[in-house]
Amino acid sequence: MFIKAIETASAFTRSIHTISRTFNSNLIHPGTATLFFVNEDGYAVTCKHVAEMLIQAEKINTHYQLFLKEKEKIKTNNPDDSILKELEKKYQLNADATIQLKTNFVNCVDIISGFNIQLHPTLDLAIIKFNGYNKVHYNTYARFPKDTSIIKQGKFLCRLGFPFPEFSNFKINELTNDIEWTNEGKNISPSFPIEGMITRFLGDDANGIFGIEMSTPGLRGQSGGPLFDENGIVYGMQSSTKHLHLGFDLEDKEIIINNQTKKISDYSFIHLGQCIHADIIKAFLKHHHVSFYEE
Repeated sequence: MFIKAIETASAFTRSIHTISRTFNSNLIHPGTATLFFVNEDGYAVTCKHVAEMLIQAEKINTHYQLFLKEKEKIKTNNPDDSILKELEKKYQLNADATIQLKTNFVNCVDIISGFNIQLHPTLDLAIIKFNGYNKVHYNTYARFPKDTSIIKQGKFLCRLGFPFPEFSNFKINELTNDIEWTNEGKNISPSFPIEGMITRFLGDDANGIFGIEMSTPGLRGQSGGPLFDENGIVYGMQSSTKHLHLGFDLEDKEIIINNQTKKISDYSFIHLGQCIHADIIKAFLKHHHVSFYEE
């Protein structure tokens, strides 16, 4: 049902790769997010929480570099561990603190000198404008429905994004004590589509109807990916997933596994994807004078 639509959406949907490290750890944590382009001029949309991560990356990296400079002075002038502990406290560094975060926009444009971000004031939506490129690496751009009254309960739609990161082109540089991208390893992760039915709509007093609830979850890494119909027309953008308790709880239920009786407990939830509605995306693009396409 969605074969051609996925091919269409893949032409304007791209992944954001991230690598991060926490304090006193030599493990690099790979992550992914998604964006999709809305015109030929380097404009894309993604989730606000994704865009905020991009904004925070430089602050996180600068913060840690400042810590390392002070730490080096302490090691040179005073070997007392208590002073080092005070320095860690000053910079709010503990085992769970993220100290380095690097991002990579995969196959978006040829080169990039930077980007501008517009954040929606209340909803999980953002616009990214790429700067300094010579050539874009996407083949087409999203098209939204001109008449959004066709978005109704019971409609089957598909989402596309990049969960389950498989890229491996990163390492820790032991000389600089830094994480970095490399030319070795796998530099891509496969896209992953997931279908679902429109179950309900999301709204509030401030925004009216702003979201579409789906019968299946949006997966980690699909945030910022398009929600589209069988023709590849974009109805919205994957934002988050909520978890509703079903009440079908089992406690100390006896079952037989491998010819042995075992007692299990299970607490069931349904996981429902939440997407930003196409009307909200179009209105936000218009507000910032960003061109987009409808049909």
